[in-house]
Amino acid sequence: MGDKAHTHPGAAGRAQAADRPTSVRNVVLVGHSGSGKTTLVEALALTAGAVNRAGRVEDGGTVSDHDEIEHRQQRSVQLSLVPVEWNGIKVNLLDTPGYADFVGELRAGLRAADAALFVVSAADGVDGSTRMVWDECAAVGMPRAIVVTHLEAARADFEEMNRICAETFGGDDPDAVLPLYLPLRGPEGPDGHAPVTGLIGLLTRKLFDYAGGERVANEPVGDQVPLIEEARGRLIEGIISESEDETLMDRYLGGEDVDVKTLIDDAERAVARGVFFPVLAAAPAAPGARQGLGTVELLDLITNGFPTPLEHGTPQVTTPDGRPRELKPCDPDAPLVAEVVKTSSDPYVGRLSLVRVFSGTLRADQTVHVSGHGLTDRGHEDHDVDERVGALSTPFGKVQRPVSHVIAGDLACVAKLSRAETGDTLSAKDDPLLMEPWEMPDPLLPLAIEAHSKADEDKLSQGLSRLVAEDPMMRLEQNQDTHQVVLWCLGEAHADVALERLRSRYGVQVDVVPHRVSLRETFGGRASGRGRHVKQSGGHGQFAICEIEVEPLPNGSGVEFVDKVVGGAVPRQFVPSVEKGVRAQARKGVAAGHPLVDVRVTLLDGKAHSVDSSDAAFQTAGALALREAAAEAKIHLLEPVAEVSVLVGDDYVGAVMSDLSGRRGRVLGTEQSPGGRTLIRAEVPEIEIGRYAVDLRSLSHGTARFSRRYVRHEPMPPQVAERVEGEAHAAS
Repeated sequence: MGDKAHTHPGAAGRAQAADRPTSVRNVVLVGHSGSGKTTLVEALALTAGAVNRAGRVEDGGTVSDHDEIEHRQQRSVQLSLVPVEWNGIKVNLLDTPGYADFVGELRAGLRAADAALFVVSAADGVDGSTRMVWDECAAVGMPRAIVVTHLEAARADFEEMNRICAETFGGDDPDAVLPLYLPLRGPEGPDGHAPVTGLIGLLTRKLFDYAGGERVANEPVGDQVPLIEEARGRLIEGIISESEDETLMDRYLGGEDVDVKTLIDDAERAVARGVFFPVLAAAPAAPGARQGLGTVELLDLITNGFPTPLEHGTPQVTTPDGRPRELKPCDPDAPLVAEVVKTSSDPYVGRLSLVRVFSGTLRADQTVHVSGHGLTDRGHEDHDVDERVGALSTPFGKVQRPVSHVIAGDLACVAKLSRAETGDTLSAKDDPLLMEPWEMPDPLLPLAIEAHSKADEDKLSQGLSRLVAEDPMMRLEQNQDTHQVVLWCLGEAHADVALERLRSRYGVQVDVVPHRVSLRETFGGRASGRGRHVKQSGGHGQFAICEIEVEPLPNGSGVEFVDKVVGGAVPRQFVPSVEKGVRAQARKGVAAGHPLVDVRVTLLDGKAHSVDSSDAAFQTAGALALREAAAEAKIHLLEPVAEVSVLVGDDYVGAVMSDLSGRRGRVLGTEQSPGGRTLIRAEVPEIEIGRYAVDLRSLSHGTARFSRRYVRHEPMPPQVAERVEGEAHAAS
C-alpha cells in the first residue's frame, strides 16, 4: 500500500503454477456492465509485464474477449481467468460479466476467489445489483476493496464517488470505506477538462506521477500539502478504529505520531479481515506506456492486503453419503478436494474445466473421482464416476501454458474431463468427497425451441446436453404436456448466448416458438355420455356399448373411475377396459386437447356381445362415451397458478404490487427484510409471468429477485380462455 520497491517482472509476469498457498491471491472483479472491469484486468496485466505494449499476451492471443460471442455482443458473457505475477505472488484475476443475465458466472467467480475488487465508474456511480453483491460478500465476510474507474469522463468526480461509496458500502460505519490515494489532475486541456496524471499517497505523503507512462515517486508541493493532511487524518482514524491493537487509538489521540509502517501493516490486516474497505483509483495506460494509473498501487494492495487462500475458509466437505469431513485449510498434502467452477469448449482441445483446488494437489494424468452436483432437476445428468485428468495448464487469453501440478489454493484448467460439469467435485478415486454447492439462481425465463431442419433435429439432443453441462444456470425441460423442448434461462441476453452457442459451437440451428403453459380441462357440471362401438362388416366384428356419467370434483382430485354396473350389462372382464379407454381419452383432452382432470366418471350401464366384444372395443367405447359427455357439458379451461415471492427494495414495493395485480395476481402478504427490502408473496397465473424475469428487472432497475413454485390449477376466466384458445388455433 505504501511506496515500496518494485521489480518490473517482464517474463516473470507470466504467472505459472504456485509453489505454496501463501504465494497465491485469488481476486474476483465485480461491477456493473460498462464499469471497466475487463479494461482494468488488461491494465493490471500490462503493468505486471504479462502483455506487450499493444495490450496483447506475449505468447499470442488476447487478454480477454476470447469468446467469439463476446466479440459479437460487445460485452463479457462469461467468467475469465487472467493470472499475473507481482513481486513473487501469483495473482489470479477472475473477470466476471457485469450484466445481470450472467450472474451465474459471477457466482462461480465469487466461489473461486478469496477477495473481491468492486469496480465502480466515476461517470455512472453504483447500481443496485452491485450493492446486492456487496451485501452478499459482507454476509460471508469476504474482504473487499473498491476501484474507481473512468476518471477521464467529463462528469467524473472522485470526491463525490468517495461519498457515494461510503454511503452505499459503509452501512453503519462509513469511515470503513476511505480512499488510500487522491487523484492528481494536470493542467486543463482545450476542452476545459483536467486529466488525472497521478496519485497522492495519503499514508506515505508521496506523489506518484504517471504522466510519463511509468510510475515516478515525488514529494508533494504547494497547495497539495494541506489537501493531503485533511484526508490523511480521517484515513488514519478509520484504520486505527479497526486496528487489533486497542492502544493505538489512545496513543494517536494523545498526539503520538504513528509511524507509516505501523499504519500500512494495520491497514493491510484490516483489509484481509474484511473490516476496512479502501478506495483506489485506476485508469488504463496511454498508448505506448507501460503502466496504467493506479495499477501499481492496486497490485500492491492485492498482494499485501488481500488474504492468502490459507486465510479463507474451505466450503463444507462431506463424504458422498453425507457424513461431514474435516480437512486442514488449504493443505497441499491433505486429501484432494477441487471444484469445477467453469466448463467451456475449445475447438482444438475439447472440453476445458476451470478448477479451484481447495485441498491437496491435483496432478496431470491423475485419475480422480468426479462427484455430481445433483442438478438433475435442471436437465443435467447426475453422475459419480472416475475420470483421468488430462493436461493441466494455466490460461491467458487463447494460450494455455502447461503445468505439471496445481496445489491447494491455486486455479488451473483441466483438459478432457468428459463427464465433469460446473459445480462438480474432484477428489481422490479411493477417497471420494463432495463439496457443498454454491448458490445458483433459478433460471425463470422460458425459451421454447424446435429444430430448424431434420439435420438439426438429429444434432439437437447432443447440443443441448453439452450446453447445460457448461452452464448450470440453464435448465432443460422436455414438457410432457405441451411436447415442447424448453430452455429455462436467466434473461434475454442469456437466451441469446445459448442460441448462439448452439449454432456456432455445436452446429445446431433452432427456431424459437411461443412458450405454452400446461393447461388442463374439467367439467363445469354433470353430464352423461353413451359410447357405442359396433362394427359388423364381415369377419370378426366389434361390439361394445357403455353409458357413463361425469361430474366435477374438487381441485387436485385427478380422474376418479367408479363402477356401478348391475346385472352384468358390462361383463366384469371389460370394466377395466372401459376405464382404460376413459383415462386414455382424459389424457388427450376432450375440448382443446389439454388433459382432463378433477372429474368422477361413473360407469352405469352397457351392452356386450358374446363373440364380438373385446378389450379393444370397450376401450374405444369408453373414450367415445367421455367425448359425448363433454359435448353436452360446459368445459372449463384450467390454468396453472404459481406462488411468486419477490424480494424488492422498499422504493419499488408499490410499483411491483401494482404490476402483480395487473397480471391477475393476488397478493398474499408482505414482510420486511434486512437492508431496506420487502418480501412480497402473491399467487399469479403462470401464463401471466412468462417474461416476468425480464419485466421485473426493468421495473426495479435490476434490484429485485423472485422465485416461483407451482401451487395448483384453477379455472381460467372465460375472456382469457377465449383469447388463449384463439391464439392457439391461429398458431396451429
